[in-house]
Amino acid sequence: MKTCLIVDDSRMIRNFLRSSLESLDFDVREAANGREAIDRCEEAMPDLILLDWNMPIMDGLEFIKLLRQGGHTSQPKVVFCTTENDSEHIRTAIEAGADEYVMKPFDHETLHMKLQLVGAA
Repeated sequence: MKTCLIVDDSRMIRNFLRSSLESLDFDVREAANGREAIDRCEEAMPDLILLDWNMPIMDGLEFIKLLRQGGHTSQPKVVFCTTENDSEHIRTAIEAGADEYVMKPFDHETLHMKLQLVGAA
């Protein structure tokens, strides 16, 4: 079973994503910020990370930079799920190591399509 870590400070978004991913047979874990996400990745590296940009303590950009510099042998696919939708944010995310980018709000079908694009679904 593939594993996914949802990193978002909104419980509502985490619940929506959990429901969506569980319907695609993912084992789902959650973190409310980048610091918690680093801890979850150290416990067990997921196959996929859905990552919000704007969070307290450690934002998504800081998290992905640490993740990609961490030297882990298995690097998960990372999809930013955020309200930041200008080309500068998208370019910055991809340059930092994101595999794909989806703008909030989105539905289950859009998420599934993005997961297919990165080979995670």
